[in-house]
Amino acid sequence: MDSLITAAARSLAAGDPLGALNRVALRDDAPALALRGIAMAQLGDLDRARALVRRAARAFGPKEAVARARCVVAEAEIALASRDLAWPVKALEAARATLEAHGDQVNAAHARYLAVRRLLLIGRLDEAERSLAAFDGTPLPPALTAVRELVVAGIAMRRLRTKAARVALTKAGLAARRAGIPALTAEVDSASLVLSTPAARLIARGGERPLLLAEVEALLASKALVVDACRHVVRNESGLVSLATRPVLFALARVLGEAWPADVPRDILLARAFGAKYVDESHRARLRVEIGRLRRELQTVARVNATKRGFALVPRRADTEVVVLARPVEERHAAVLAFLADGESWSSSALALALGTSQRSVQRALDQLQAAGKVQFFGRARSRRWITPPVPGFTTTLLLPAALPSD
Repeated sequence: MDSLITAAARSLAAGDPLGALNRVALRDDAPALALRGIAMAQLGDLDRARALVRRAARAFGPKEAVARARCVVAEAEIALASRDLAWPVKALEAARATLEAHGDQVNAAHARYLAVRRLLLIGRLDEAERSLAAFDGTPLPPALTAVRELVVAGIAMRRLRTKAARVALTKAGLAARRAGIPALTAEVDSASLVLSTPAARLIARGGERPLLLAEVEALLASKALVVDACRHVVRNESGLVSLATRPVLFALARVLGEAWPADVPRDILLARAFGAKYVDESHRARLRVEIGRLRRELQTVARVNATKRGFALVPRRADTEVVVLARPVEERHAAVLAFLADGESWSSSALALALGTSQRSVQRALDQLQAAGKVQFFGRARSRRWITPPVPGFTTTLLLPAALPSD
């Protein structure tokens, strides 16, 4: 490479995209196009960055396999930043194999971490952990070390292992400072906020209070019987009963859990679980049937006893307290807002992939949120992206679709 290309590459490695552009902005050869694309990506113009990187990949000759593979990795990183989660994973894997075969271990590691970060975003934690564990631990430059530790921290936070997450974030912060890249340091600082902002609400004995992620972890490891409204399960230290596919039963369990140790009148149960405004004998008959089903589901962790007024939830162990773990924000489309709250722009197709639902369902949710003034879009047709400012004061970890301990 000539001196200008070398200098531009060093500027990009140090997080100085303007310095890189000053050197190659007027050049259209393949290396310059690639560096211009990376610079535009660092400046936030992702559409132009993607176009430049693709031009660079086409401009490199068939004998320049390593350069073309690096362009594929750069395009994958741009796609991840723009939340285009449908980009071809096989192309990235092929590029990683090419880089490893030619001895470019640093960029090969970067490609692997991009794949792992994508798995983390769509909630496939088991695959992300296996892929991360398969990495041979080759010494990495500080910037990639920071990225690795951010991935480790992200997995740990989704698993509610806050001690491991804190250790990983500390390592990420040290590596980011050694790298001297302000954007990377800011990303580490942003991830660290998750541990110090409320992640859920605890509802017990008629009151409620916010919980940090570490407090949620401690609660789920305690002797308490937890009616978990974040995952629609009822759990204690010895077992878990999933009611994720039984919304009426979970609604009944939640009302009973919020009222514990008191009982709940039948008309309140009917209103909360069935939305009944006017109660007749058919509603009462249905309540008896659903309570019977709830008893069978919860028989290993609790009893549902009849009282003069209604019903009460009674843990199997007398020394057990009943609490309800609720989301920090509860509304119909909270899961969509949870993804948009990261401040990045998302397409409806990427949201559908991450949520494990249909794109049409996501589009309907986005239309309703837009009507309520909670999200906005830019672009048209397939280039449309949705965004919302991060919701202040709470973290969205428990809104995201990933397994918690014992799930």
